[in-house]
Amino acid sequence: MTVNGRLVLAGAPIGQAGDVSPRLREVLGSADVVAAEDTRRLRRLAADLDVEIKGRVVSYYDQNEVGRAQELVEILKDGRTVVVITDAGMPGVSDPGYRLTHLAVEAGITVTALPGPSAVTTALAVSGLASDRFCFEGFPPRKSGDRARRLAALADEERTMVFFESPHRLAACLEAMAEAFGPDRRAAVCRELTKTYEEVRRGGLGELAAWAAEGVKGEITIVIAGHVPGETELDLDALVAEVDRRVAEGAQRKLAIADVAKGAGMPKRELYDLVHRRSATP
Repeated sequence: MTVNGRLVLAGAPIGQAGDVSPRLREVLGSADVVAAEDTRRLRRLAADLDVEIKGRVVSYYDQNEVGRAQELVEILKDGRTVVVITDAGMPGVSDPGYRLTHLAVEAGITVTALPGPSAVTTALAVSGLASDRFCFEGFPPRKSGDRARRLAALADEERTMVFFESPHRLAACLEAMAEAFGPDRRAAVCRELTKTYEEVRRGGLGELAAWAAEGVKGEITIVIAGHVPGETELDLDALVAEVDRRVAEGAQRKLAIADVAKGAGMPKRELYDLVHRRSATP
């Protein structure tokens, strides 16, 4: 049996308020209840859009999602329209929304969505990597051991992979990705998408890890090329031999290491340590 209520999952802009659709303005102004991840940010968005929210506004975030979802289902059963909106992007995609959607579907309530900007597809589009097949992996585990195991399980994934990550964990995450997938695996780090200081850095994972070690701010989305079956791994012996060859021809060792590391897409510190370990070996 279908209940008359309607749950609307509303995609919010990921940076520019002007990216919203006319339908979002309409629904925010007419909904019986608007459940927002951050009610203050919702009020600011409504002001930017010149929309008056006439319905009841309630908070709906990670810590209260379980209890609030059941409360909202009861409102939906009464035939009301409930809109869920998060800080950015689509509810339920690494944001609150899944539990309520699941309960609403189980209760026979109509569930629909207002599509909006997505950091996942936006980053994929600008990454320059294959986009015909991809998977979204959300946030990697915070603990290094759990993260390493999760990434190791994805080492042979052939689809392009998209991740979210916080700026203060980015360098460690990229280092773990370079270890799991290889430092030369192509990737793009997308920062502050659609915002004033939008930046997209492309390169090997090792190179990107070295860049991130200097400190990065903003909202981060990582796109990583999939594994190519039969693809050869970095030949470390060949890289050391190339450094030795350049030094023998008169190049400074430090510059030779930097040039070879850059060409291989690996951190120069990693190659520096490798060269010096090999030279110290009897």
